[in-house]
Amino acid sequence: MIPIKSPREIEIMRVAGRITGEAINAAARAIEPGVTTKQLDAIIRRHIESRGAAPSFLGYRGYQASACVSVNEAVIHGIPDDRKLAEGDIVSLDVGAYYNGFHGDSGATFGVGRISPEAQQLIDVTKQCFYQALAFCQKGRRVHDISRAIQSYAALHGYAVVKKFTGHGVGAALHEDPEVPNYVSDRRGPRLISGMTIAVEPMIIMGGSSDVRVLNDEWTVVSADGSLTAYYEHTVLITDGGPELLTARDGDEPLPPVSAGGTP
Repeated sequence: MIPIKSPREIEIMRVAGRITGEAINAAARAIEPGVTTKQLDAIIRRHIESRGAAPSFLGYRGYQASACVSVNEAVIHGIPDDRKLAEGDIVSLDVGAYYNGFHGDSGATFGVGRISPEAQQLIDVTKQCFYQALAFCQKGRRVHDISRAIQSYAALHGYAVVKKFTGHGVGAALHEDPEVPNYVSDRRGPRLISGMTIAVEPMIIMGGSSDVRVLNDEWTVVSADGSLTAYYEHTVLITDGGPELLTARDGDEPLPPVSAGGTP
């Protein structure tokens, strides 16, 4: 059953979302060559706790960090450690904040210093995949419309979408119904109605394969062929008047659509 949030619950989720976005902003400002992924995790934890919230991921299913920090071919669930970021790397931050019984969930990919044009295009297209999907986060639409928008825009640029992991509902639980795939399946998914809160999260691979594998740490998900990956996520509230980003952060303005061919 898909939880529908009350006005009071939505107000709490706005606070949780705002804290989540602020934590990503704080860590993003610190990204530079020589910074470790563990240092970024510490920045995120300090900010979340300073706002009276708790990191959603810390202890979740045994996870031992406050954020997921994934580098280059790692698309999601990278465990922060002493690895130093290098010039030209790209790094994905996935952050959740738990406040007064509800979660915010958000993330994005950032360049480290000067990155290649190909890496920058991957980041830009992944971000725009989200905004293509956001246009379909409308009351009366179906989850299928979101999935099709993401997959078709990624394919327009020769990229693949991760199929093994998906977006999801978010609220009192970090992962709720409905599942929000980044690809078209035989199921159309439920209709979107006001009060639904969903995490829409395109996970895009530069190569043509959608295959991923999980490393021996049992968390880090990497592209099977070693291709660069990127990620972009927001918690989205469905309202009568259109979608609302609950986890808004710096740099959220949409990129101009490259081609109408990417729109279903």
